[in-house]
Amino acid sequence: MTRARRRPNPVEWIGYAFGRRLPDSLRDWVRDDLTGKHAVVRHLVRGMVPFTPLFAVFLFFPGELWLRGSMVLLAMLLALFYTAAFMPMNRAHRLTKHGLPADLENPEQARKRELERARYAAQHPH
Repeated sequence: MTRARRRPNPVEWIGYAFGRRLPDSLRDWVRDDLTGKHAVVRHLVRGMVPFTPLFAVFLFFPGELWLRGSMVLLAMLLALFYTAAFMPMNRAHRLTKHGLPADLENPEQARKRELERARYAAQHPH
């Protein structure tokens, strides 16, 4: 029996950044990528990868370097805004695409939420 790989190779990761499904052997990695520590930062970085060709094209437009740089910066800010705005939907879609529950959340955050809920219930009984 072959041991499951721990991380996708660079080609698989780029495909994953563009929305492709990873092999089932990487399901644990996907779970950690989408719900683990620093998942938000990883999502924002991963979400910028598909826009990279567009950013590169803007650098070849005619005009001063500062103007082209401003175009890239504006495009990056807009891409970052939309990547952050659609994070919950994109995360749920990626989870279901890899055979995981769409409402899966970070285990540590879920534990903290349950402790807070129990603490509240103890302080404010029905």
